Amino acid sequence: MLPVNNMWNDIMKKYYFLAFDLGATSGRSVLGAFDGVNFEMRELTRFPNTIVQLHGRFYWNVFGLYESLKEGLRTCAAQGITLTSIGIDTWGVDFGYVGADGTILGMPRAYRDPYTEGAPEDFFRNALPREEVYRLTGIQVMNFNSLYQLYRAKEQNFAPLKAADRILFMPDLLSYMLTGKQVCEYTEASTSQILNPVTRQFETRLLRAAGLPDTLLHPLTDPGVVIGTLTDTLAEDTGLGKVPVVTVAGHDTASAVLAVPAADPHFAYLSSGTWSLMGVETETPVLTQDSFEKNFTNEGGVEGTTRFLKNITGMWLLEQCRREWTKAGRDYSYPDIVAMAEQAGKSPSTVNPDDPRLANPASMTKAIAAICRETDQPVPQSDAEYVRCIFESLANRYREVLEQLSGMVSFPIEKLHVIGGGSQNTLLNRFTASAVGLPVVAGPSEATAIGNCLMQAKAAGLVKDRWEIRRIVAKSFPMETFLP
Repeated sequence: MLPVNNMWNDIMKKYYFLAFDLGATSGRSVLGAFDGVNFEMRELTRFPNTIVQLHGRFYWNVFGLYESLKEGLRTCAAQGITLTSIGIDTWGVDFGYVGADGTILGMPRAYRDPYTEGAPEDFFRNALPREEVYRLTGIQVMNFNSLYQLYRAKEQNFAPLKAADRILFMPDLLSYMLTGKQVCEYTEASTSQILNPVTRQFETRLLRAAGLPDTLLHPLTDPGVVIGTLTDTLAEDTGLGKVPVVTVAGHDTASAVLAVPAADPHFAYLSSGTWSLMGVETETPVLTQDSFEKNFTNEGGVEGTTRFLKNITGMWLLEQCRREWTKAGRDYSYPDIVAMAEQAGKSPSTVNPDDPRLANPASMTKAIAAICRETDQPVPQSDAEYVRCIFESLANRYREVLEQLSGMVSFPIEKLHVIGGGSQNTLLNRFTASAVGLPVVAGPSEATAIGNCLMQAKAAGLVKDRWEIRRIVAKSFPMETFLP
């Protein structure tokens, strides 16, 4: 690892950080600027991230993503920007295989690949029971967790696994492509269901149970470490020179939670988008029978914290309804959607957004209608009533999960911070405040990229800790508070 060059602090008046923020459908490069007091940011480039289907398998085109990262680097150089550092965050669980000579062994499998269907149950039956896996990892069981991807790949004699010396999770794989240096960043690794949240080490017992070597994973690296600099080729090709690449909180939700503008620990967060992730930040993991039965998860955060959270189906319900309506010739803008819900009046019906029948139905409206009929509730009669039903159902689900959280942590939750794209939905924020009975603070909507950039600022010695980062966010971005 390279030491952080704090001499830069003495010769630069403003520090520029490049965040690569990659989601499962698109990615972008975002430039953050920090003068030691104020922080601002702007988007430089945006690019698609699509799943490649080939011979019945689903892959991420990591080589295409690499070209997109290079374009972001070139854009910085073209604008005359001198970067302090670069950081990468992505979604969780997925990884690529790397050979002993450093060769990347093809495209990484995507978490939507159906090869892991039923894999957890097979693992529990043939290797270790479900309760033991949760005790060792504190991670909720999902088909696509890295443990089950590896288990299935081993079972199927997947050639890249057979030839692999190591695996690299997605942020680490991309930083390897930029620097030639391999690391395993803690927050991203924590999503794998291979990491023990108490010891903060990988559970080799799980690897052995899956028939895998103990050496498949690198030792863990904390956020805020300089991995290396851009390779000689990239430094020359992009015109940026030997810029350091830093481990940020590589899991996008970990970066987002870092940017929650909270003033004290007594808060819950709701990262709101297609998925809603509701949780709290704790100093130690919560590994109880209650958390196991309610399928809560313990993922890694900055400065050794734990993100104790629950995955909730979020705006997916609305997105799927809008797709149906657009096909039928009814194309609503987002402001139209909010206005429709407001005009519809209180919904007489609600559904559980996490009902398995709503995971990927052929018709979302028909699935919602069927659940309403089954539970003796009125079926929505218009598009506006469907929107209102969805918003109120989400608010009710947030209340249920927040009540569960309150019963499992040792401190009072006094405020709910909503971050991400959903923080801009003022109507849903009002419903949520009313449902949970707590103040709801909305914003910032760009929390992930902000957390990425300010983690780099911390690595450069410009900020002290996560609480200083949160004070900077609270000062630099507008927030709106909704009272119950």
